[in-house]
Amino acid sequence: MPGALRRLRAAGEEQPLAEVALVVARAAGTAGFDDLAKAAAAVVAEPEHPKALYDFGYWCIERDVAHLAVPALREALRLSNGSPVALRELVSAYEHEGRHREAVTELARYEGTFADWPERYLLVFNAVLAGDLELARRQHALLPDPEDAQWRPARERQNRVLARAAAAERVSALDLTDLRGWQYVIAGTVLGTLSPYGFDAGMHGRYAWLQDTPDGCLRGLERLRTLLAATEVRPRTVSLLPDRDSRILGLAAAEVLGLPAEPFTPGRPDTVVVAYDLDGLAAHDGGPEIIGQLFERVPGQVLHAHASCWTDSPAITADSVALLHQSVVPPWGEQLRQGADGGVERGPADDRPEAEIAADVTAADPGADPGDGSGPADDEADFAAFAAAVGSTWLRGDRARVRSCGPVPSSRFA
Repeated sequence: MPGALRRLRAAGEEQPLAEVALVVARAAGTAGFDDLAKAAAAVVAEPEHPKALYDFGYWCIERDVAHLAVPALREALRLSNGSPVALRELVSAYEHEGRHREAVTELARYEGTFADWPERYLLVFNAVLAGDLELARRQHALLPDPEDAQWRPARERQNRVLARAAAAERVSALDLTDLRGWQYVIAGTVLGTLSPYGFDAGMHGRYAWLQDTPDGCLRGLERLRTLLAATEVRPRTVSLLPDRDSRILGLAAAEVLGLPAEPFTPGRPDTVVVAYDLDGLAAHDGGPEIIGQLFERVPGQVLHAHASCWTDSPAITADSVALLHQSVVPPWGEQLRQGADGGVERGPADDRPEAEIAADVTAADPGADPGDGSGPADDEADFAAFAAAVGSTWLRGDRARVRSCGPVPSSRFA
């Protein structure tokens, strides 16, 4: 089944919809996705029926194959003479695929007839994620406050996004290679470090697969210390999360920041909550409940994650992130190594007490990895200047998940 879906993606979006739907119906039936199988069968039977195409697109998005929804929803939009419902669903499919420029183009076609909420809002939203701040600001100025209360949180988030953009552009290029700048604009996250490998080969500061090191962990914590100083945020404690990876890093953070470490308690103000990786916390007993407690911001609380997945973002957005990865192995995890026979094997995890491993982190060398020399300079002074410039707009609003990678592209494992 995965092979069949990969072939559909590789075949492109110009294939006959009835034939695509036939393959999807079989795959969905194999997976037990009866809703998608039924919707696909309806397209096989009536490939030019707008409702059938819309339903097929809807269930493709729900079942996380949004790329298959795009051509069906484009056709549904055409056959329905610009139905707002079909337009919104097509935009949703583009958003799931990170194709924000195409979403902007599609929405702009209907600007003369669409409603402010949600269509103009979606135009602003996707313009930002496509990197077009000029268009976003122009359309945002035309967008009245919503009468329906359900849209007010979205309006407030959009106001914060544009305020962050105004702050960041004073010190940051906000071009299609400015990963730190755009990460802040779209998510409110200050990115501590940039990958020094493959910048010109498509990575633009993100990691694909990374075996982390104590040096890298310490460098991330020192960037956190710089961020707190530059923004004049003065926490009184470090809050330790319950998963092992986060406890190790939290103990190291307490030493680096010169603060006492205490177990995490919901609602504690003026504290740095330290996670190694929020996905690791989510997999821990009680982790989902803690993530829910961290969604709403507490005064003076800073959520720092050392590593954050950029291809499948965590359930909440951290305020500070040391690095972005697609896949990461902690320094004390089961890292790959060369075996005695010359082959590659997975070594055992470090099972020493957490405090001992944390001491290795604080004793490491935080100097920057020179990498392959392709990336921009990422020195402390530039980072501190960025942090100071955005400080007035940092730590605002909730920590809602941001699924999009924004306008800075990166290569990834399929």
